[in-house]
Amino acid sequence: MSTEATISSMSAYAILGCGSVGYAVAEELVEEGRDVLILDKDESRVESLRDQDLNAQQTDISDETVKTAVADREVVLILASDVEANKAAVAAIREQDDDQFIVARASDPVTEDELDELGADAVINPSEVIANSALRSLESGELEYKTDQLAAILESSADSVAILTQKNPDPDSIASAAALEAIAESHDAEADILYDGDIGHQENRAFVNVLGIKLTSESKEQTLSAYDVIALVDHADFETPGLDRTVDIVIDHCEPEEEIDASFSDIRPSMSATSTILTKYLQEFDMSPTEVVATALLYGIRSETFDFKRETSPADLTAAAYLYPFADHDTLEQVESPSMSPETLDILAEGIQNREVQGSHLVSNAGFVRDRDALGQAAQHLLKLEGITTTAVFGIADDRIYLSARSKDVRIDIEKILEDAFADIGETGGHSTQGDVEIPLGIFTGIETTDGNRDTLLQLTEEAVRRKLLEAMGVEGAESGNGS
Repeated sequence: MSTEATISSMSAYAILGCGSVGYAVAEELVEEGRDVLILDKDESRVESLRDQDLNAQQTDISDETVKTAVADREVVLILASDVEANKAAVAAIREQDDDQFIVARASDPVTEDELDELGADAVINPSEVIANSALRSLESGELEYKTDQLAAILESSADSVAILTQKNPDPDSIASAAALEAIAESHDAEADILYDGDIGHQENRAFVNVLGIKLTSESKEQTLSAYDVIALVDHADFETPGLDRTVDIVIDHCEPEEEIDASFSDIRPSMSATSTILTKYLQEFDMSPTEVVATALLYGIRSETFDFKRETSPADLTAAAYLYPFADHDTLEQVESPSMSPETLDILAEGIQNREVQGSHLVSNAGFVRDRDALGQAAQHLLKLEGITTTAVFGIADDRIYLSARSKDVRIDIEKILEDAFADIGETGGHSTQGDVEIPLGIFTGIETTDGNRDTLLQLTEEAVRRKLLEAMGVEGAESGNGS
């Protein structure tokens, strides 16, 4: 089809086969003022169309002469329920003219491929269209129902809400909590965002500081039971230490390992970020997000999907598109490009110096570290080395071994590899392209850490961690080196 014209600028259409689908399309086009020619082999149907002042002709669309009847039409929609007739029409018309835009109706995936090979520019399957429409309607109805449930909890019993994030909250967890805080406050409920860990990663600290999002360490609270409502948002492990009551609200994009007893639960693995789910709630509540909340949610989605390069769903994209005009993009740039700390530079240098490369896999020991979150940054930077597709950097902090892994190899699921290697001795978590491990040091050595035995502990753990990790990766027999 000529690139100089677009469908919206075209005015001459032909509809071949005018059953219920063809008739609905014809009505819409005529209402828009388009010149529509209808071809159908059913004489009584053609007469009925003419009675409605439609330009209809009796023609067997499977006959090769149909190409002459539509020669002056810019767009040809072949919509008969007889797929064999549709295939014959596509072949005849395409043989005559390569510039006409042809839309053809299929009945199943096989005929979709056949019509595409015959030269149809677009192929539609009414069954798929109806199914997709039904699913969209179901999703919309479910969201409306969930929104009513959430509003009922906040309005009936919530003067104070505790919103619990992940233990060490990431951007998706923080952004989702900030959005739920805004929703709670719109229902006249005071809300606090609580976390039970550290905000360690430099980007995460910059994210909180630049946007001015208030988070409170859970350990500083006297008791969670003082709140009317407890909400877990992108909580990941769903552990609630010290909580002696039922959770009221759970919103997450990851399935929990065990069933959660919550008054309200919305868990959607089909979405890649909890920020996407909270964006949908803001829309359903007809709440325009503040600049801070919109910026946070947009960053949460981008962070969780690696800037839409990992496991991105259509819902994530539409949520991001909705948030885009509300967000502060100068602030986003500040958050995404924080300066690198000296600790991170040291760990990156250690990672490069101590790297072991087997094939395209790199494993490195960063030694004793103060900032364990810098391990993930080092693993991400090492992934940029030529020929490297998977990295893992580990180090010792206090009495634990911390490991961060990254991969751009689509054949590898990092989360599963780390589970296979370390789930029986430590805590693992992550996604298919990144993951983290935390292992008590005593499991490998049985020795208490002191200033005098640090080097010995490092040697004992290094060999064990490398061996278990490389075996799980399936590259234990590969030649190794330092990548020089």
